[in-house]
Amino acid sequence: MTQNPETLDQDIILTPNAAKRVAAIAEKQGKPAMLRLAVDGGGCSGFQYRFELAEEIESDDVSVIESGVTLVVDDISLDLVRGSAVDFVESLGGSAFQVTNPNAASGCGCGSSFSV
Repeated sequence: MTQNPETLDQDIILTPNAAKRVAAIAEKQGKPAMLRLAVDGGGCSGFQYRFELAEEIESDDVSVIESGVTLVVDDISLDLVRGSAVDFVESLGGSAFQVTNPNAASGCGCGSSFSV
């Protein structure tokens, strides 16, 4: 289910910095500028974020567009990341996509897993 960006903005956002990085990666790989965020069981805190380039929007996905880049999230994962922001962060420790998730009760040091 694709929603209009104004509606989904309250659910999840893709920052301009993350959109720029997705566009660069997609161009290098010759794929659509579409990032999929999913939440899987596992990680050191119970759930972990999974990012990958998507080829298409599935029927149970919601999507938001930022700077021509689409972020897609399936319905089940959206329940765990609603209200989050997806950013791309570069630091001395490396660079990575990062989710600021208000639903997370705790997280781990690496920032890739969380619990609710």
